[in-house]
Amino acid sequence: MSGLRVVPTWRHGQERLYVCLTDGRNIAWYDREAARVNLLSEDLKDDVLHALGPFLTGPVAVGPPPVPNPAELARLSLHPDDDLAPNRPGEALLIALDRDPGPTHRLRPDPRRRALAAEQAVGEALDGLDRAGWHALHSIPLPGGDRIHHLVIGPGGLFAVHTLYARKQRVTVADPMVTPGRREPRPLLRRVRADADRASYALTAEVHPVLALVGPSAVSLTAPPREVRIITDTEVEDLARLGGVLKPADVEALHAMARDRHTWARV
Repeated sequence: MSGLRVVPTWRHGQERLYVCLTDGRNIAWYDREAARVNLLSEDLKDDVLHALGPFLTGPVAVGPPPVPNPAELARLSLHPDDDLAPNRPGEALLIALDRDPGPTHRLRPDPRRRALAAEQAVGEALDGLDRAGWHALHSIPLPGGDRIHHLVIGPGGLFAVHTLYARKQRVTVADPMVTPGRREPRPLLRRVRADADRASYALTAEVHPVLALVGPSAVSLTAPPREVRIITDTEVEDLARLGGVLKPADVEALHAMARDRHTWARV
């Protein structure tokens, strides 16, 4: 059989290579850590091993997978084009900059590049929580052209994280206004809360809003903001200390739902 595709993914910090048919259905996956190729169809064993040949790093066991849990079943049935898990931090900005890099003679840096740097810094920190049982999704598209910068799901619950570049700037927060440095204040906390509300509606679960400030020199709060958690990029890992809200099975089920593009189509 020709046309099999090998699609890499990451789960709990470990790489898996999924083998897909031309219509996007998964028929096998290679777990490098376990040195095992899990087959959903014994008839396609030779074709699967041929497709995985360049990726195999030594002897492997080959056979049917263990009985999958509901989250794994959802993952296996998800078309790769609808899977948001491979999105990189700042995926939408990376695509936009690739399509239109902008003029090279700008006197000021392209604000999209600053926004991208902020999303990448926070996204990398969130990805680091994987070892503590958390999952992070990035650049989740919403109807109307909006997007959620990051969604993180773990033992401490669900958080919709919006990032703001504020390198060496003093940020003043007077709910709902956010003022970085000398720039004009913006009602950014309304956007942060709205993102969390839309995520809650899509996932039928409580999602907490978070504003992550990247590189500020200082943060000034006129009063504690309503519902929104405000952190800096150096405090992202503190989320890993939160727990006691979701069981591992709930984390996996919510992650399986959140990574499906269709989940967000009507919010």
